[in-house]
Amino acid sequence: MLATKIIKKTSSSIESSSSDFNFPPIIQSSFSSSMKRSPSVRSFKFFNRHSVLVSVLAILFLFTLQIDLIRGSFEDVNNNKVKMTKRSLELTQTINMQRQEYLQKQCDSLGYNQQDFNDLTDEQMEHMIVDKDLKFLYCYVPKVACTNWKRVLMLLKGLWQNGTDPLQIPGSLAHSEGMFKKFNSLNETEKQQVLSEYTRFIFVRHPFERLLSAYRNKLEGDAPSSRYFQRRVGRQIVRGIRVNPTNHSLEYGDDVSFGEFVQYLLTPSLSLKNQSSYNEHWEPISKLCNPCIMKYNVIGKYETLFDDSALALYLTGAENVTFPSGHKPSNTRAYLRKYFDPLPISAIRHLYEVYSDDFKLFDYGLDDVLGFEFG
Repeated sequence: MLATKIIKKTSSSIESSSSDFNFPPIIQSSFSSSMKRSPSVRSFKFFNRHSVLVSVLAILFLFTLQIDLIRGSFEDVNNNKVKMTKRSLELTQTINMQRQEYLQKQCDSLGYNQQDFNDLTDEQMEHMIVDKDLKFLYCYVPKVACTNWKRVLMLLKGLWQNGTDPLQIPGSLAHSEGMFKKFNSLNETEKQQVLSEYTRFIFVRHPFERLLSAYRNKLEGDAPSSRYFQRRVGRQIVRGIRVNPTNHSLEYGDDVSFGEFVQYLLTPSLSLKNQSSYNEHWEPISKLCNPCIMKYNVIGKYETLFDDSALALYLTGAENVTFPSGHKPSNTRAYLRKYFDPLPISAIRHLYEVYSDDFKLFDYGLDDVLGFEFG
């Protein structure tokens, strides 16, 4: 399998890089000459200064090497899409394997290791796109580049005939009902095959960053999709949370504050469908995609979106398609403190409890929001 091949390539690359590494000649010669000087006070001072210079040069060289490894990509001037070099894919796979190992330990720690696919809910299976030809499963998570991923999958499946740029595909078309085959359409044998033979991937994001992105896009924005959520959810929040709302707010629901949105989430009678789940845009990822059952072999993160997307496409054998470089990750993280600082610590603590599995399973913390972690 491709996954096995890249794992082997990764381990051999790491071994060879540690044994064959050589400093550039200028650093080697400088280091050697400095070691030959007599141990006088004067030469010692010179050696000391020279060693500092050599150390700085070595650090700069290693830093450059690390950047090259981490961002080992190049620009294809013909289609303006970012592709990755072989060694960058290997490094990304190494990081991905660490994420899988960490996730499995957390699943065991939380007691979720006794479940199987029969424990998946209909809502979870509805979020899992499958393809028998390429043998992949993708669990899409709203607010984690899922629109662009669906666009890419449309190109892979030949469902878009008007060019090869995924960004030209209307988002509404990518999200249209019936566009993709879902996990719940498979029989028991096929489901077992997915768990044993398919590349299964998911993309995750800091829980509070994802939550804030959903609020800003769906309740604070002025796009048509925002109007829909403001009328459907915003008005419900105004009616259920706000004291003495204006007629305008009751009619349009377009001025809901982030604090009111958080209060809404922490009021189950208002925010939970059938007292069990949130809207998919702010439902915890662990509940949408159940990673402890599906054991995803690519766990992509929004923070490393392009590298992880390239790995997922490589492992599915779709190397001729690249994730759109025109996608620009949002600057939501820069706004976290602005929106969360006014909230009471008690509200943040309760919100953390709602998303605690996401924090634990995907190795996220609260330091970005609070400047400290809860004990």
